[in-house]
Amino acid sequence: MATAYGPDTRDHERPGTGFGDRPAERHFFPAWLRAPLEGRTWREFAYLLLSLPISVVLFSFAITMVSLSAGLLITFLGIPVLAAGLSVCRGFGAMERARARGLLKLDVPAPAPVRGRTGGLMSWVGAVLKSGVSWRHLLYSVLHFPWAVFAFSVSLTFWSWGWAALTYPLWHWVFPTHVGVSGIQLYGDATHQVYLDSTFDLGATSAMGLVIVLITPWIIRGLASVDRLMVAGLLGPSRLATRVTELESDRGVVVDTAAADLRRIERDLHDGAQARLVALAMDLGLAKEKLTKDPEAAALMVDEAHGEVKVVLQELRDLARGIHPAVLTDRGLDAALSAIASRCTVPVTVEVDLASRPAQAIEGIAYFTVSELLQNVSKHSGARTASVDVWRTADRLLLQVTDDGRGGADLTSGSGLAGLTERLDAVDGVLVVESPVGGPTKITAELPWRG
Repeated sequence: MATAYGPDTRDHERPGTGFGDRPAERHFFPAWLRAPLEGRTWREFAYLLLSLPISVVLFSFAITMVSLSAGLLITFLGIPVLAAGLSVCRGFGAMERARARGLLKLDVPAPAPVRGRTGGLMSWVGAVLKSGVSWRHLLYSVLHFPWAVFAFSVSLTFWSWGWAALTYPLWHWVFPTHVGVSGIQLYGDATHQVYLDSTFDLGATSAMGLVIVLITPWIIRGLASVDRLMVAGLLGPSRLATRVTELESDRGVVVDTAAADLRRIERDLHDGAQARLVALAMDLGLAKEKLTKDPEAAALMVDEAHGEVKVVLQELRDLARGIHPAVLTDRGLDAALSAIASRCTVPVTVEVDLASRPAQAIEGIAYFTVSELLQNVSKHSGARTASVDVWRTADRLLLQVTDDGRGGADLTSGSGLAGLTERLDAVDGVLVVESPVGGPTKITAELPWRG
């Protein structure tokens, strides 16, 4: 259902979500030609080279500690030795996360530290042995060694052969001058030998080297991608721990938001309706005293009090609407958003395409999200028209507010978008802002669908 307020200049084509619609950065040379000289390639190559000596130390330590602890189990010393080995592996994991952060630009959060319940040695040993993070660090120490050997060999081989072949025309003189042959020996047996020494051979070798140099960065990136997966999957916090941290953060946001709303309601009641009611009670008391002595003055005061009552009632209605509008409960998002649009200073077109209503909590968040965005349109955009679209995709509720204003909105501009982002994040929602300077502005909110 679509409802238009003001001139209908809206494009009825279904808008997209806008996720990731950033203009691509333009370069003079294509990516495949830039790759061999890019800093990313050299950082990842350095990571793969360093992985071999580091993995040798990690693997040797892990196997030694596991073997030693297994051998000492009969004396009951194996358990604390194993716990100590796991703890050292966690220390190596911190070093690996720092190395990945510096060279691979992969930021993996550190897992929660191990703490015993009672604080004693045996409590700490038990906590280390029960920690899945500790065993994943040990698994990384063992599995990373064979992969590091393979990645080191492949990357170094392709890199060295590629650059050596590409620059072969520059250094082929070494062979006749110092080795006594005319060039690199391509084939040789008891009867004849083939050397790369002619002009054609030099050019063909250099061309082959160029091909290898151009494909080597992509091989290195593929190898580094496996390292990224290993570091992120084995050295970071578990998904459960990450989710618990997110929920704790979201709970804090929800509590702070609820407290701020309560303070706002208390302030509005104290400074608005309550103050007017106090003044109204005083005016009615004075009118009561004048009722017998000066009826006309009393009637005038009662008439003024009647006007104040209307103002108080309107303030209470606005306050109730700010808490939860009755139209949203009774008629759903379509009618509620249409009511918001009718109060906007900019002509707004509203389209709600929902076969059913979401859960009340999600519906309320969607309502207040659109309300906040339309307030920004009225106050900051300088737009002539705006549109609101609401639809469902799979298990997500999508809201999109578009205007043809001056643009330039961002999460740090003080327009309330940062606080709105936190509110949406508390329910696993997302807010995406596309607002280039000069406009138009398209803000998309994504909420989980809960029926």
